[in-house]
Amino acid sequence: MRVFVTGATGFIGTAVVRELIDAGHRVLGLARSDAAAKSLVAAGAEVHRGSLEDLDSLRSGAAAADGVIHTAFIHDFSNYGPAAEADRRAIETLGSALAGSGPPLIITSGTLLAQRHGPLATEEDAHNPDFPRKSEGAALALAAHGVRASVLRLPPSVHGNGDHGFLPRLISIAQEKGVSAYIGDGLNRWPAVHRLDAAHLYRLVLEKGTAGASYHSVADEGVPTREIAAAIGRGLNVPVVSKSREEAADHFGWIAHFFGLDSPASSAQTQERLGWRPVQPGLIADLNAEHYFEHAADAVPLHG
Repeated sequence: MRVFVTGATGFIGTAVVRELIDAGHRVLGLARSDAAAKSLVAAGAEVHRGSLEDLDSLRSGAAAADGVIHTAFIHDFSNYGPAAEADRRAIETLGSALAGSGPPLIITSGTLLAQRHGPLATEEDAHNPDFPRKSEGAALALAAHGVRASVLRLPPSVHGNGDHGFLPRLISIAQEKGVSAYIGDGLNRWPAVHRLDAAHLYRLVLEKGTAGASYHSVADEGVPTREIAAAIGRGLNVPVVSKSREEAADHFGWIAHFFGLDSPASSAQTQERLGWRPVQPGLIADLNAEHYFEHAADAVPLHG
């Protein structure tokens, strides 16, 4: 199968590209720069020049493929509304190129967007229509019009070597402040998955997924944030402390909102439907590895 992958040179996208190629698929990767194109060629993928905002490039890339995996997103939390709108337009464009032809389209979303009604967010929980990111609504609208669109929800922590997301940001804050902190009692939980396990699930959804279905890429259902802070404290050899909710905004900045959420999630239905089994290290085991702290001073902060 020839698969068009957006975000193909990102932290998750590179793992998806490797997973697909190792399984015998051909990959057409979206590249907006010469450096991105070079890395795709080195990985054994074909290059399709364009960007998330270049709708013509998305349309032609999807039309040239037997399936599409959409992992790209503009992760600028200070400008989230326009980023979410760009994602919605991209999804609609990809879907328009696939309408009536049958190729699968895998859209990326997040477990935080699910409206949890039980102890764990599940695949059956609907997405929150009031949230600015409209990925799932766009995907479901496509599915209702005959496009084989499905949704893969990622947890807030997708970890592994090369991570530049939430965990490195927390490490950077702990370095700067001299303490590794959690909020309140630190019993609120974060679900997590290793990026290689997530990449494997993308392939399974591509090959066996059902149109209109949601899948959860969750290995750790909910790691208490106090345990995350403790692992960071060990890695940096700094004290571990609690911050009140009033203190959290000043200590953590924009990430305080996310780090204070209790958002456990399950992947039981995904595992049953697709036979997916996470096999990589869990979040705490990964944090205990040296790679998260080897270049801690070089951590790139996410845009707040």
